[in-house]
Amino acid sequence: MLSRRMDSATRGGKSLSSSTLAHPCRLFSLAEIQYANENFHDKLVTGKGGFGTVYKGQITSEEVVHVVAIKRWNPLSTQGELRFRAEIDILRKCRHCHLVSLIGYCAYNEEKIVVYEYMPNGSLYHHLYQTSRPLSWVQRLNIAIGAARGLDYLHTRVSTQHGVIHCDVKSSTILLDDNWEAVISDLGVSIIGPTWNSYVGDDVKGTYGYLDPEYLMTGKLTYKTDVYAFGIVLFELLAGRRVLDGTYGDHRRLAIWVQECVKEGNLDQMVDPRIKGEISTKCLSRFAQIAERCVRNVSKERPTMSELVASLQALLE
Repeated sequence: MLSRRMDSATRGGKSLSSSTLAHPCRLFSLAEIQYANENFHDKLVTGKGGFGTVYKGQITSEEVVHVVAIKRWNPLSTQGELRFRAEIDILRKCRHCHLVSLIGYCAYNEEKIVVYEYMPNGSLYHHLYQTSRPLSWVQRLNIAIGAARGLDYLHTRVSTQHGVIHCDVKSSTILLDDNWEAVISDLGVSIIGPTWNSYVGDDVKGTYGYLDPEYLMTGKLTYKTDVYAFGIVLFELLAGRRVLDGTYGDHRRLAIWVQECVKEGNLDQMVDPRIKGEISTKCLSRFAQIAERCVRNVSKERPTMSELVASLQALLE
């Protein structure tokens, strides 16, 4: 039985304190994790990055087998320990249908492992760029709405006075469940704090191509930093183009190219050829306007995530 909770037991290594955390999660032994993914077998790898490796696995609880995602943090990562603990801390405070659910963790000596619910349809990035079967326009719009709802929850509804800045919104951190609903993941670099604050960090948080230019100039992270990155994702959904692509020459940066297209009124050029016949002229114009507002250089001119949820939802009506 894998029902032992982190606030009632510790197995080897240091444990996180659960006294201030809202939702209990399981504390797994390393042996349980190794059994769940066949001792970190390569055939079960579903993703890799600087943070570490993600595996598909199975755990048994009350005689029911559950498919899970198991993230094994890279022990050589300079920020691995901090990100591991930050992600658990935040996910224990948060529960939302558009936010990945934390199941448990393992902290044994150098091993830092987090167990999440498994997303069978992978990432948005995969379906935009790594599969021959394109997402339809309606699917893309629904994914945008779901992701916006997840981010709106982080920004405004974690508690009455505290919110979460994700800090690394991008197409690869938006996962898709079995119903193709968007689920926000990867909160290891996120910041939780009073909703009225901005934050200054020593290291740059985020991914090149999605970075808010105002943040790069001032070093201040705000909720509008996430809005900028989300705007880039909206243009990815529309154009089916990577945020950085050398094959486009002077237009290799998606953010610059789409802003030029909007300014010049060349909206048709932005549409992914695979879905060009699916979008009405009116819907295209409104969607482009919404996305363009998100990526304005001045953060005060960008909408909130709550406003984006309403604006995107209206496109389906």
